[in-house]
Amino acid sequence: MSPVLSAPAAFPPAPQAPLAVPEEATIEAADGCPLAVRHYRPTIARANGAVLIVPAMGVPQRFYQAFATWLAATGRHVLTFDFRGSGLSRKAPLRHERADILTWAELDTAAALAALIRRAPGLPITWVGHSLGGQIVPLVPGHGAVAKVITVATGSGYWRENAPPLKKKVWLLWFGLVPVLTPLFGYFPGRRLGMVGDLPRGVIQQWRRWCLNPDYLVGVEPGLRERYADFTIPVTSISFTDDELMSNAKYRIDSWVL
Repeated sequence: MSPVLSAPAAFPPAPQAPLAVPEEATIEAADGCPLAVRHYRPTIARANGAVLIVPAMGVPQRFYQAFATWLAATGRHVLTFDFRGSGLSRKAPLRHERADILTWAELDTAAALAALIRRAPGLPITWVGHSLGGQIVPLVPGHGAVAKVITVATGSGYWRENAPPLKKKVWLLWFGLVPVLTPLFGYFPGRRLGMVGDLPRGVIQQWRRWCLNPDYLVGVEPGLRERYADFTIPVTSISFTDDELMSNAKYRIDSWVL
């Protein structure tokens, strides 16, 4: 599950520079699906890198605006985006969306990465993945163009390893709410429940299968364990000792990458 949205903490001071105003654009995934992106250009004279911010499950790109603005003031091109069916990329009733998480990785994130490369040619790219955004790196075509990866609160979703205060709520989610409400609505109406957010049917059903398996996604999808094994990009993984969502055991997903 994605963390509850709250106001971002203040970031360390960046060099004196005007604030970046995001340029909103629409890109196309390989299957022609339009995706909403925001490009934050460096606000100092010499660009020194590029950052792709890959969102957590159910978190819109606007949540990362303060962070992206700060990064632009340090000389980076920054690209944020919304997965199809979410945020500004949601163009039709969600019950009609057929995407799953692999669609988000293999098509949407790949398109966002390619868009950043076009906007920042020749610059080293850092991937900042929040929760799900850190899990899917090895699954994204073209990820070899990334110089380094930073994951934030990225771990296994296996439900039995959830922190104790959340385990009962997660049990209700996977064994009650998702099986009942998803067929009824044609999507998961998480926003009105205060759980994760509204998600396409394919996304929530695939995520449920992953979270019920002790090995999470690599225990469910054929060939994914091998794709993780082939991953060689340096990873910095940031976790938090007071994280109420993730227990220490859940952070073991990073061992699949490292």
